[in-house]
Amino acid sequence: MCCPQWLKNLKTNNKMNSKTKNIITWILTGIAVFIFAGSGIFKLVGGDATTEMAKGLGGGSNLVILGVLELIIAGLFLYSRTGIVGALLMIAYMGGAMAIGFVSGHSIILLIIIQILIWVTSVLKFPELGQRLFNRK
Repeated sequence: MCCPQWLKNLKTNNKMNSKTKNIITWILTGIAVFIFAGSGIFKLVGGDATTEMAKGLGGGSNLVILGVLELIIAGLFLYSRTGIVGALLMIAYMGGAMAIGFVSGHSIILLIIIQILIWVTSVLKFPELGQRLFNRK
């Protein structure tokens, strides 16, 4: 099993490609962190939509816990020393969100797109993770 061709092209040692890869990685990281931090803040701030969401998740205290958890995961993903742990927690969190959405009958297309974004960002940001996943040396 190997990675897609566009990912191989970004991995070359050419300085231009290295700079391009770095820019793409930071943009994707920013998007992923923005999604998680925004969702966490939305859950903590409250409002009418949050009240409706709280009913489906078992109450307001669960919503606060999930909001804080999302902010912590976003911070872990952003900080380079804990980035892989943050990436794995993001992936797991989104898997749970997809399971809840699937069971409750909501569309999970957006959640799948976010999950793919997190995977691609993680492989670009942490080459060792891509090496493990795609069995490359």
